[in-house]
Amino acid sequence: MPASTPPQPHPLAAAARVIMLALVAVLTLFATHDPGQLWWIALLAVAGLPALLAPEHRLVGPLSRVAEVLVLGLAASQVAAVATVGGESVLGLGASAVLPYLAVPVTVTTLRRRFHECGALLVVAAATLLVAGALTEVDGGRQLAQAGYLVVCAQWLILAGLGLAAATGLHRVIQVRNEGKPQPYAEATRLLTQLRTVARQLPGATLDPGGISEHLLEELRTVARADRAAVLSASGGGRLVVLAQVGVERVDWETTLDADSAIADAWASQQPHTAARSQARSHRGGDVSALIVPLVAGVRTVGLVVLEADAAQAYPPGVVSRVTGLTRPAALRLEAALLFDEVRSLATNEERQRLAREIHDGVAQELVMVGYGIDNALAYVDEDPQETAEALRTLRGEVTRVITELRLSLFELRSEVDRHGGLAAAIAEYARTVGASGGLRVHLSLDESTARLPAATEAELLRIAQEAVTNARKHAGASNLWVTCEVDPPYAQIEVSDDGQGIADQRSDGHYGLAIMAERAERIRGRLEIRPRQPSGTTVAVVLGSSPRRDSVRGNAAAVEGE
Repeated sequence: MPASTPPQPHPLAAAARVIMLALVAVLTLFATHDPGQLWWIALLAVAGLPALLAPEHRLVGPLSRVAEVLVLGLAASQVAAVATVGGESVLGLGASAVLPYLAVPVTVTTLRRRFHECGALLVVAAATLLVAGALTEVDGGRQLAQAGYLVVCAQWLILAGLGLAAATGLHRVIQVRNEGKPQPYAEATRLLTQLRTVARQLPGATLDPGGISEHLLEELRTVARADRAAVLSASGGGRLVVLAQVGVERVDWETTLDADSAIADAWASQQPHTAARSQARSHRGGDVSALIVPLVAGVRTVGLVVLEADAAQAYPPGVVSRVTGLTRPAALRLEAALLFDEVRSLATNEERQRLAREIHDGVAQELVMVGYGIDNALAYVDEDPQETAEALRTLRGEVTRVITELRLSLFELRSEVDRHGGLAAAIAEYARTVGASGGLRVHLSLDESTARLPAATEAELLRIAQEAVTNARKHAGASNLWVTCEVDPPYAQIEVSDDGQGIADQRSDGHYGLAIMAERAERIRGRLEIRPRQPSGTTVAVVLGSSPRRDSVRGNAAAVEGE
């Protein structure tokens, strides 16, 4: 393994140090008129060289910056001691000539987000300036006692401290913004993981909007009188739907949000409302008190609670306060249940649509034909009893066949890839069951490694195999069915062949099944292949990934042996 190369000094960092050293050198000459004081500048350059060459080193970088600050403090004291203007000593001028270099180590550490190190460097600089000032004599007194020296040192230390504070605050603001900014895939993973955990751990009714609403009404009736009560939720189109209600009789609540009602006002204002009239479209009269409390989660109104009592002034402020104390946490629970219900609906919508089309094109059509047969039998029951009896026997056979179709559809829905059995076992079980019901001889060739495909991929491959087997049983008129399953992740190949009439002669709903298989294959980035089988029949295959050479040879051998 090649050795890692150490990080190279950044050209801008080197240029900044050189420029700052040159500036300090010019200011030192201007303040002291003594070229001999430039040796402090050379010493600063030597002290900062390791930090420039190895800025990320755990020891070299920090120690070099500490050395820079020590040399800087001593240089500021000594240059201040010899600085003169017009022959008179000016301590502040000398210190201000050197201290601008303090910006170098402070800037380097803040840019690298080493804020604690930067604070420590400022402490070291202050201590060095104080100690050097206490030990240096100027004009018969200690340098530390001179106001000009102290003012200039304090000025530069305060400026450096303010820069450190500003950099620290800016870093925290940026960090908070970055943490608050969701990353799409990371956020989706986190939310779906939480959703899976909640769905597995919570009781069944906990994420049911109706169950949560009923439980809320039961709680509210313990703190407030409610002869009639309901929980309403938005359904789109400016209307509300009743999730749950309690009371002696069923109430036809006002559910239009654009109506002149307390319900509409509470929804719009997100504040509890009381009224002296019923919120139902029809009421027999008498004293009525109504309380409408919006269920607000964050800034979104997710529903309303409506309480009614057959009495005047039944909901004083104290009762309203107790009711809202229960509805606040319930709003979040109801929102979670509604969101979970929506996610569940989206997740199952595609499968529901497929089942609806399959039932409409399959069982429903068969039942229509059975109905026509019954009508015909009834028309000839008096004229030809023998023919009617024969028609009824035929209808009985059709009913038996439809029942078989329904049972197979239910079996298909219940079939899934077992965690321990694997994809091949699930396909084999389905093929045997369908073959036995349809009078097909099933020939299986299964070759599955111990490694597993992702669960979602296995589920899609199982559905494709089921659809292919079902098409062969329903539309091909076949006597034999060959099912080959090869799985060696990330490669997989499922092949279903029959000796029926061929794809060109099948019914249109069989072609619809092929479209479903193509969509499923595309979803898992697989390839669906449909080709004639010699001498008769059709082969439907789905291929996922690329097969290694050994698997390709082994798979071909298995296919030949099956044929």
